[in-house]
Amino acid sequence: MEDVPGFLPGTSQEWGGIIRHGAKLLYAYAEATVPLLTVILRKAYGGAYDVMSSKHIRGDYNVAWPNAELAVMGADGAVEIIHRRRIANSRNAEEERTRLTEDFNDTFANPYKAAALGYLDDVIEPSETRSKLIRSLEMLMDKEELRPARKHGNIPL
Repeated sequence: MEDVPGFLPGTSQEWGGIIRHGAKLLYAYAEATVPLLTVILRKAYGGAYDVMSSKHIRGDYNVAWPNAELAVMGADGAVEIIHRRRIANSRNAEEERTRLTEDFNDTFANPYKAAALGYLDDVIEPSETRSKLIRSLEMLMDKEELRPARKHGNIPL
């Protein structure tokens, strides 16, 4: 069950080991041989989305609720970066920012776009979550990961 606004940028997070801890999370998901199911409830942004059993690291079954947002970053931050000049040069900056934010959400941050690109298996209603997960577990009951023999992994410490 995923609802993650992403990793917060900044020196305090870096000194706190966010990269190291994020790398350990990524390693755990990438090395897991059990069925990997993900339901995106609300937000799935940036690197935090990637490391939480996304299709990009071989997640088996990924779905999202219709109100979910999948993007590199939140719409507010993205609009401030991408359209900084346009907002500054507009007659009503707040109105332009709101319009651009809504446009970003409609165009990029919705689950239907992610599903069309193959990042999700389906967009489901919240009431269907339990039954869809049960069916996917039944489908993955005999899952086997073929991996090369090795003595140990290389966990990022």
